[in-house]
Order: sequence, then C-alpha cells, then structure tokens
Amino acid sequence: MNGLKTMVLMVTLTLMLVGFGAILGGRSGMTIALAMAIAMNFFSYWFSDKIVLRMYGAQEVSEAEAPELHATVRELALEAGLPMPRVYIIDEDQPNAFATGRNPEHSAVAVTTGILRILSPTELKGVLAHELAHIRNRDILIGSIAATIAGAISYLAQMAQWAMIFGGRASDDEEGGSHPIAAIVMMIVAPIAALLVQMAISRSREYGADETGARICGRPLALANALRKLHMASQQIPMDANPATSHMFIVNPLSGGGIAKLFSTHPPIEERIARLEAMARERGQVMA
Repeated sequence: MNGLKTMVLMVTLTLMLVGFGAILGGRSGMTIALAMAIAMNFFSYWFSDKIVLRMYGAQEVSEAEAPELHATVRELALEAGLPMPRVYIIDEDQPNAFATGRNPEHSAVAVTTGILRILSPTELKGVLAHELAHIRNRDILIGSIAATIAGAISYLAQMAQWAMIFGGRASDDEEGGSHPIAAIVMMIVAPIAALLVQMAISRSREYGADETGARICGRPLALANALRKLHMASQQIPMDANPATSHMFIVNPLSGGGIAKLFSTHPPIEERIARLEAMARERGQVMA
C-alpha cells in the first residue's frame, strides 16, 4: 500500500508540474517545466549526498575508528542484501541519523554523536536497520525526485510572479496561455499543493522504512523504543537543521505543532510506534 500510495503521489506531483507549466505558458511553458525538472533531478541524483553530508559536517569514519558501529552496519547490510555503505559521524548533540546516496552501491549512513550516547546497542541496531531500509527501498532517490519537482513548481511560480511584475504574460491563445486570473491562482496554490504532496510522499516512505527496518533487524520493539527516545530528545535538544533536508532524518529534527503537522515530513511518532508494536505482537515478542 505504501508503494502504491507513493506512485500515485509521484504521478500527481508530475502532473501538477506539467499542468502548471501549461497554464503559465502553454506548450512552451510545459517544455520549460519538464526541462527544469530533468535538470534539477540530474543535479540532485549526482550531488545531493555530498552536499548534505558537507552541510552537517559529517566525517567518514573507518572500521578502526568506530569498530562497533561498522560491525553493526555490516551485519545489517548483509541481512538486507546490500553493499556495505560508507559510515559517517556528525558532531551533534541531538540524537538523530540519516542515509543518503544515489543508489545502494553509492550509499552512506550518518549518525550523530548524540544518538551514540543515548541508545542501547539493540536500539541503535534498529535505527541503522531503518536507514538501510531507506537505501534498499530507494527512498533517497524517490525523496530527491519529489523534492526537486516540488522545487521546480515553486521556481516556476516565482518566475511567473516576476514576469507579471515586469509586464510579462503567457504568449497568446495559440500557445495555450491561460487567463491572468487563473495564472495568479496557480502561482499561489501550486507551490503549497506541491509541498503538501511532497510531505505526504515523505511520510509514506517513513512508514515503509520502519516496517522494512524492523524486518531487517528482527526487533520491531527495539526500533519502537529508539523512536520514543529520539522523539523526546529532539524536543529537548535543538538542532540547526535545514528544513529542506529534515525529511532525511529518522525523526524530524525540527519541532512544530498545529498546522505545521500538515507540512511535516514525518508521520506522528505515536502512529509509527503503534505500528511497530503491532508487528512485535504478530511475531509473539513480549512488550517491554
């Protein structure tokens, strides 16, 4: 169901991009929108992992420098049928983790020093299994595509606003240019709608990674307990995280309530824990 939901949302996001381009500039606008999305996705595919690792000051660690961390990642990667990813540590008090990389052969797992301090080895194993699940499920690629398409829609809206300010308009009826009022409405609505769809995709992939990660490590309750600890700590320990990359972390490094939940990149932590506890009951594992 998560896969089907993601596919539907991705198709919706793509149609929004093409449709917005068509409304603003007819066939030429549609072409510009598609070209922009392709260019942005190409850049994201090849360089986003390097950018985000550098953004958070992640330092790659060798097996000699972090033997236990490497051993756990290697064990889980073998269980998941994945190549061994590169391992990074971020000097950050907030306990958190993320995975990145354009494919399983070029992947990386990053953990903060905070997470290494507060989680037990079993709980950390659950978190690392979740991150490897993102790699196996190709969530990093899906998330990057969704983010760049949503970004392209926002850029189109900004371009249209500047064009309107300086007297530009859709070419003519033959080109398929829209009525100015429709264009103004789309400039306001399209970026918000695209962001909502992108967030929905991100939440769907988190559920999938929880389930796959629990199966990889074999301990749904370990991941559930880790999520509970990480969520509480994220509310108490601030992190200077970029909102554009918050979807990559296992728990949202940013806090927010009310309407902010609608734009959240992560599902409610209570629901994630409840699903993992249900998996544990199905496996006959005793609740802690």
